[in-house]
Parts: sequence; C-alpha cells; structure tokens
Amino acid sequence: MKLLSSIRLLCLTACLAVTFDGSLALAADAPAAKSALTGKRDSDAPINIAADKFVADENAKTGTWSGNVVIVQGDMRMRANTVRMNVVGKDNKPDKIFAQGNVVVDSPSSGTVTGDNGVYDVVQRSINLTGHVVLTKQKNSMRGAQMTVNLVTGIATLGGGASAAPGAATPSGRVQGIFTPANKASTGN
Repeated sequence: MKLLSSIRLLCLTACLAVTFDGSLALAADAPAAKSALTGKRDSDAPINIAADKFVADENAKTGTWSGNVVIVQGDMRMRANTVRMNVVGKDNKPDKIFAQGNVVVDSPSSGTVTGDNGVYDVVQRSINLTGHVVLTKQKNSMRGAQMTVNLVTGIATLGGGASAAPGAATPSGRVQGIFTPANKASTGN
C-alpha cells in the first residue's frame, strides 16, 4: 500500500510542473480535484515570476519570459529556460502554457519533477511533459521519456518513448522506477 501511495504521489507531482497559472483555473473549476492533485498548496498565494527578459506580443496573444525563469507560488518553485503563455478571447484567458528547457519543479511536500519541456493545455485540462522526465520524492524515483496527466480524470501516464537502438547502454524505451521501503524503526511500525 505504501508503494502504491509513493507511485501515485510521484505521478501527481508532475501535475504541478506547469500549472502555476493554470492551477488558478483548476481551483475555480474543480475544488475536489484541486485538493487531490495539489495537496496543501495555496493556489491563492501570489505568483512571482522573475526572468532575464519578458516579451509581450499583442498580435500573437503571447507573453514570453526567457532566461533563468523562476516562478514561485507559496512553497512551490518552478525553473525553466523559457515560459510562454498563449491567451485567447477578449478577456485574454490562458489557453496553453509552455515551459521549455531544463524544466524543474520543487515542492517540499510533493518532491521534484524534471523534464526537458512541458505543456499545460488549460482548455483540455491536461499536462504533457517530455524529454528525460524524472519524478523524485525522498529516495523514490520514476523515469520516462514522456508523461501525460489528465486533470479531469486524475490519470497520469508515464511512457518510455521509442525503444533504444540494439546494443545501447540505456533501455530508453522503458519506464523505470526505484522505490525504497520505509524503515520500520522510523515509521513506528
């Protein structure tokens, strides 16, 4: 049972990877899903975004932060090389949020998730992380090439990607997980 909880928590951690702005929509749309997916995170906390550069393109309806992007909300911290938000409609609601290059999300309560790129589709309420996806919490970790999370159903799928070439050192076509059982002395059992 503890193994299943660790796997579930690691997979749900990925939901946080690119939802800093999107989580506000999630909170308004589905309070029950918010608590299941984000735990104790305060979605009403201010969102602080810092970067070397910001470019707003009114014609394309995008805002792009680039260079050492750091986004902080409460105890959550996301880093990426570039974050771009597409908006739609007269009220400029977020449509898709793209995090590109060395995406890292840290949370003391949920652990760390990393990947090369992430896309949060606000309308479809789905997250897709690609490229060297690694979920870590304490001594437990999972690895894969891509991860898709459906925020409506709560189903997360970690995939291994294309199979490695014959004789390759790493089996890139497979999902890998390492889970360390809790020490009975430390849990009181």
